[in-house]
Amino acid sequence: MKYLIRKPDTFMSTLNDEINTILKKSFDTVFPEYILEKEIDGMSMPVDIQEFDDEYKVKAEIPGVKKEDLDIDINKTSVTISAKKQEEKTEKNHKYHKTEFRYGNYSRTIYFPDEINLKEAQARLEHGVLHLDLPKLKKSEEENRKLEVK
Repeated sequence: MKYLIRKPDTFMSTLNDEINTILKKSFDTVFPEYILEKEIDGMSMPVDIQEFDDEYKVKAEIPGVKKEDLDIDINKTSVTISAKKQEEKTEKNHKYHKTEFRYGNYSRTIYFPDEINLKEAQARLEHGVLHLDLPKLKKSEEENRKLEVK
């Protein structure tokens, strides 16, 4: 049976939370240039990032966010996904026993080691998951060449 009122924290759950916080802070200091997350009021945006030879594919979980409330800023080496989740209007004559829904603004910035082809980048929203297809910028074959001395 699930209770409407949260049971008190146990020693193990508190210890687990503390260990997770320490590990997250440690990881963020080791790899700060790759992923930055701005978490507001417990809201986060989990992502999957895949790298292929010619592109990056990013999936971001943003349930309950409409495409009009999404803002995606992209430049050669990073993508910032910002989302706004608005609270639905409800009746005034009710009370919550428990609510875990979060509302507000949150964002995520992802940095890439290779430059992105801005003209061919695409985004689509399907069932609360944002899909980004980010082709890598093809480097010119003549980027390096030897000069013949005459």
